[in-house]
Amino acid sequence: MKKLTFLLLLLSLPIVTTAQEIIYFDDFDSTELNNKVWSFQNGDGCPDLCGWGNNELQTYRPENLRIEDSNLIITTTRENNTYYSAKIQTKDKLEFQYGTIEVKAMLPSGTGIWPAIWLLGSNIDEVGWPQAGEIDMMEFAGKNPDQIHTTMHTADSHGNSKNTAVTKVNNLSDAYHIFKTVWNKEKIAFYIDDALVYTFNPEQRTSDIWPYDQPFYLILNTAVGGTFGGDQVDDTIFPQEFKIDYIKITQ
Repeated sequence: MKKLTFLLLLLSLPIVTTAQEIIYFDDFDSTELNNKVWSFQNGDGCPDLCGWGNNELQTYRPENLRIEDSNLIITTTRENNTYYSAKIQTKDKLEFQYGTIEVKAMLPSGTGIWPAIWLLGSNIDEVGWPQAGEIDMMEFAGKNPDQIHTTMHTADSHGNSKNTAVTKVNNLSDAYHIFKTVWNKEKIAFYIDDALVYTFNPEQRTSDIWPYDQPFYLILNTAVGGTFGGDQVDDTIFPQEFKIDYIKITQ
């Protein structure tokens, strides 16, 4: 009788779940980019940030982005000796503090190409870079065809990517891979295809070291050349496509 009473008591207790709320999901089944979430960032960065601050060679324009076959596709081209690409961001539209960001993507390839999935602090207009903080979920330089860089940029590391990891991944441009970042008030952990590749968990939490207790916004782009892509560009590789199958953000 006591066992039955105990069992009934257990069954009456509320079920506690740890399921996260989806604050954004897009598998790009529509035909147009959701302008309630995304904005284009166009041009070459001039006059304020020529070369986008990294000596990059491309000019961004909306024409180099499309949605096709349930993929968001950034196409990088070379036309009349000019490189064109696309860059989109969720600034002022979708900004969030902490969460899990998951992106399934297939990367472009070739020397000089530089796709990225990254986040910037929402206060960048007030404090500038790198004080606002930067989270590089994925950076890929085509000159190193099997290496993914995961990097944290802060005021403490300005000019020196000391908080970084380089992970070897096969078939980056021939298959989709899942890039995931889990960000909370204690640490930021990075995964590729569910394998943990890097954790940023500094002992000190000054604003110069940990500017991550504030909202950030998401950026997707493909650059050409620059300080990370390299000063050599293989002009025979174009066009190149950066394909994003889905994006999911949960809290």
